[in-house]
Amino acid sequence: MPSIDSGISVSPSIAGDDVRSDSNIVQDNAAGWRRELGLVDATLLVAGSMIGSGIFIVSADITRHTGSAGWLIAVWLIGGFMTLTAALSYGELSGMYPKAGGQYVYLKEAYNPLVAFLYGWSLFTVIQTGTIAAVGVSFYKFLAYFVPAVSEDKVLVAVGPFKASPAQVLAIGTIFLITWINSRGIRFGKWIQTTFTLTKVLSMAVLILCGFIFLKHDVWQANWAHAWSLHQIDVKGTVKEYTDKPALWGAVAAALVGAIVSYDAWNNVTFVAGEISNPKRNIGLSLLLGTVIVTLLYVLLNLMFTAELPLQAIAKAEKDRIGVTAAQAIFGPIGTSLIAITIMIATFGCNNGLILAGARVYYSMAKDGLFFQRTGELNRQAVPGFALWIQAGMASILCLSGKYGDLLDMISFVVVIYYILTIFGIYILRVKRPGHERPYKAIGYPVLPAIYILMGLGFCGLLIVYKPGFTWPGLIIALLGIPVYYLRRRAA
Repeated sequence: MPSIDSGISVSPSIAGDDVRSDSNIVQDNAAGWRRELGLVDATLLVAGSMIGSGIFIVSADITRHTGSAGWLIAVWLIGGFMTLTAALSYGELSGMYPKAGGQYVYLKEAYNPLVAFLYGWSLFTVIQTGTIAAVGVSFYKFLAYFVPAVSEDKVLVAVGPFKASPAQVLAIGTIFLITWINSRGIRFGKWIQTTFTLTKVLSMAVLILCGFIFLKHDVWQANWAHAWSLHQIDVKGTVKEYTDKPALWGAVAAALVGAIVSYDAWNNVTFVAGEISNPKRNIGLSLLLGTVIVTLLYVLLNLMFTAELPLQAIAKAEKDRIGVTAAQAIFGPIGTSLIAITIMIATFGCNNGLILAGARVYYSMAKDGLFFQRTGELNRQAVPGFALWIQAGMASILCLSGKYGDLLDMISFVVVIYYILTIFGIYILRVKRPGHERPYKAIGYPVLPAIYILMGLGFCGLLIVYKPGFTWPGLIIALLGIPVYYLRRRAA
């Protein structure tokens, strides 16, 4: 990794002095953060971090598992309900601890530093960096429609068994570009996030609207004639029945993996709490608004798919690019170009949000003595520059590995476990710190948080029984953090 921020990384107190010279910025004097993100910015960060290329791809796999229009929509509704319920619960925690690091801080306060570290470790090794890698490569998958030379199917570098495609190498360049922009200050990252999120939300809305305007009535009626007949459709479009009820539930759990990954990253806004104005109010509200917007878009987009394409066509879309197939059905040959541009906008904006937010967790870990010391410093632009660059380095390694897609599927189990632990932390903190200020209380407490916990445990239990390949790799990655934690504590 190249030498980054040389000569400009300063202590938080010095950064704070530099920040206070700007009278137009509301300051967090204790840490030196610049509170430049308002409610709209925070809401767009929630939505923009969630919407990547997944929504245009994973419905093909969901359809193969469920085989019906009703269950396709049900999976997206279940994922949306789980996400919204979790977001409403996080609102209470964000009001109690409006600090940089978000979920890491909540876990530390509710449990102990080890649990929090394991979350941060998983975030750095796979969850955040793996998502950044996968989204980065997706950008070039769709750019290849215009420039075939950047395709992931080509080989740019080959050294023995190691091979790297142009898409992988160029994705690293994009990750470093976005990282550099965000290292220049929060206002630049905010501008990118606002511009790209608004553009992709409007583009998706136009796509949905056009899809329903040119609705194919015969396709719609055929898809919804047997809406709740749960069965399997293979990649060739052949229908296969499930042999027993356990297999049915296993299929639903496997289908939910793609939806949960597509909804993920909604919690990234909690990582940047130090840079949000009035965080006790705006974080919780942005979580609510952002997750509602994305859930509506995702459900409507999938309804549109069923209005344009037979289920067999959805299930066997080339390389699962259901968004491309649907756009071609609506707009003809030009649809490929339109959806490719939309997805490129979505992935670039998504990666900006992921890169911007993730570094704040490593900053908080370093402040607790659990990560590289320099990671806990702000540069002259009042952002954790070194944390941004080591995140870029790890994401680049995962880009070259080519295993980011598999890792994200495997880590989905652990992601939900961390959400369950965090939400259960609300109950712990209600007992542990009853007098703590709670400017916002979890809506529907204690019922809604309990529903999420039960649904999350049910999802994880089904994966353990029927899809163990989605569970043990993520657990191993998370548990490898235990010896690292104790080695770090001993070295401190």
